[in-house]
Amino acid sequence: MKRILFVCLGNICRSPAADGIMQHIVRQRGLGGDLVIDSAGTYAGHTGELPDARMRRAASRRGYDLTHRARQIREEDFAGFDMIVVMDDMNYENVHRLAPSREDARKIFRMREFFRRHPGWSYVPDPYYEGAEGFELVLDMLEDGCEGILEYLGN
Repeated sequence: MKRILFVCLGNICRSPAADGIMQHIVRQRGLGGDLVIDSAGTYAGHTGELPDARMRRAASRRGYDLTHRARQIREEDFAGFDMIVVMDDMNYENVHRLAPSREDARKIFRMREFFRRHPGWSYVPDPYYEGAEGFELVLDMLEDGCEGILEYLGN
């Protein structure tokens, strides 16, 4: 069983969307017993909140139900997860500083490492300050990245 934690800044747009997309794909493929998926943010200011309403609407149109409640990543997450997938370089730096050891730091991946259809992107942009197109682009990128993660894991 592999355990994957998706991480962005506030855990209200990108990482809960990645969480919801991966949960959806896992259910569709019957891999529920093989993967444990969660998400968190590097910032605690949105703790307990649902994902951003705009992201929930955009995701819902694609069949994803985003019900995760925001939480902040903790040092203990390194013991609880095999992969910690971050959305951008700032997330990477913040999560890397939190890693209790070099071995734990090797669990950190950038979502861009799993893109197959978005090779020109070096990060998943934060759609919080964007219009509807920004949320659609992020969902496209996360669908691509989640499929890439499953390929990486051999599923």
